[in-house]
Amino acid sequence: MTLADSQSLKDLIARRRAGHSLAADFYRRQDIFEADMELIFGRHWIYVGVEPDVPEPGDVVVVDIGKTSVLIVRDDDMNIRAFHNVCRHRGARLVSTPNAVVGNLVCRYHSWTYGLDGKLLFADHMGEDFDKSCRGLKPVHLRSIAGLLFICLAEEPPKDIEAMAEALTPYLAVHDLPNCKIVKSTDLIEHGNWKLTMENNRECYHCGANHPELTVPLFAYGFGFSPKTLDEGEREQAARYQALVCDSHARWEGAGAASREVEHLADRVTAFRAERLPLDQHGESQTLDSKVASRKLLGQINDPAMGGLSVWTQPNSWHHFMSDHVVTFSVIPVSPTETLLRTRWLVHKDAVEGVDYDLENLTQVWLATNQQDADLVEITQAGVESPAYEPGPYSVFTEGLVEKFCDWYLGRLSAGLATDLAEAA
Repeated sequence: MTLADSQSLKDLIARRRAGHSLAADFYRRQDIFEADMELIFGRHWIYVGVEPDVPEPGDVVVVDIGKTSVLIVRDDDMNIRAFHNVCRHRGARLVSTPNAVVGNLVCRYHSWTYGLDGKLLFADHMGEDFDKSCRGLKPVHLRSIAGLLFICLAEEPPKDIEAMAEALTPYLAVHDLPNCKIVKSTDLIEHGNWKLTMENNRECYHCGANHPELTVPLFAYGFGFSPKTLDEGEREQAARYQALVCDSHARWEGAGAASREVEHLADRVTAFRAERLPLDQHGESQTLDSKVASRKLLGQINDPAMGGLSVWTQPNSWHHFMSDHVVTFSVIPVSPTETLLRTRWLVHKDAVEGVDYDLENLTQVWLATNQQDADLVEITQAGVESPAYEPGPYSVFTEGLVEKFCDWYLGRLSAGLATDLAEAA
């Protein structure tokens, strides 16, 4: 990004009206997309997968973020490592498929061979003076938080990942994610800017009108409402729901599962939120009958009615943890107007399909919801492309967390621009 482009973007950020959606340029300009990739996805902790992506030594998963390709590898000592997917010889990509199982990492071009720890083991015809020890794969920072894998492409990653780990682990540990298995994974290309995908996720204002499957297990009062517009009966229902939340939090936390809201979506560099909320109907899981989809519960959980734990991280993930299964979501920008939504469904590693769970029952709520959300993102992208678009106001009752996403994004974009401008001065 040139200095002129940086100054132009700074001016655009400064003109943003608080409590309103972003200017159209943030959703469609190529130079802002490139700034997003460099300053947001290149300098922050990005959620990329789960430990069960690489359950055995030699398992490899490839994650592409913009022009950067990263290998997530399980080594022979069961450590999980991340490396740039670039041979240290002449730059060929080592692994060109999304998943692989390898003994060593061998470049197909000239057979340079790397161990699962990234060390260069073999490079033929390079002469006696060639030093293999300084030609190992370039490492990428990786941190597992109770089984959720985050990478950072920056040389110096934000250190407050440790604060997020300390806060989230009590929520996640009871579900024992490392001892789950992935039973379904989908990649959905949404035809909209990545920020529209994230903004759509940060509110449920749209749920009642668009998500008939998801609103079976979700309570209508769980994601904000305007109290003065409720009639007497609705106020009683809202009060009963709030009492249920308080009682449920006390019960779950008594069983060792952190549940009350912890929220740092706008005031931390590595930003996050977690809260466990009751589910409606039978109260067990995000399924069409709200009962568990897998009979084999996760970790040490004995109570199927453990509600739904929602975990969000900035800039690119959300997750739903229940007593019987987990659904995780990562958002990767593809272009100014295209976004990859990657979804994984996990159950206990010993659960057997057809015996303990039915895959269609397990996945149908979020398969439907993802497509509905993709449709919403697409029509919004089409709208913000119009000359008639101007930023509209957020609901203070239901869209406060969208505002926090935008605050975080603009704050981190500004911080990155300030650093670059200072270095260029």
